[in-house]
Amino acid sequence: MFGLTVRDHMMIAHSFNGEIFGPAQKLHGATYVVDVTFERHQLDRDDLIVDIGLASQVLKDVLGEFNMQNLDDLPELSGRNTTTEFMARMVFDRMAAAIHAGKLGETGKGIVSLKVTLSESHIAWASYHAGI
Repeated sequence: MFGLTVRDHMMIAHSFNGEIFGPAQKLHGATYVVDVTFERHQLDRDDLIVDIGLASQVLKDVLGEFNMQNLDDLPELSGRNTTTEFMARMVFDRMAAAIHAGKLGETGKGIVSLKVTLSESHIAWASYHAGI
């Protein structure tokens, strides 16, 4: 399996519901470094996994939905704990939808799986990995 990763970041604010979250129940900010790994079984005719420029732009567009937002204010996320794990899946779903919509062009057609990793610090991160 071949893999290629692109990276960007997003800054968000949010709060959590539930005693398990302790002081994180209060509104706080986070800056996530976001890595998306595109995987395919074979390279395309140009020996690529995916066009890096397109992949980077699509990731920037996806993160633009959340960047500089208070996630508590987004109706789609109302009542959810927007944990790092949860947000990894949100980014994954949007990246997969973009691939299916053809936003990665011809090179995107051979992608069989994605892995999205959100790093909230140098010691903690979460990811979501699945076929698309």
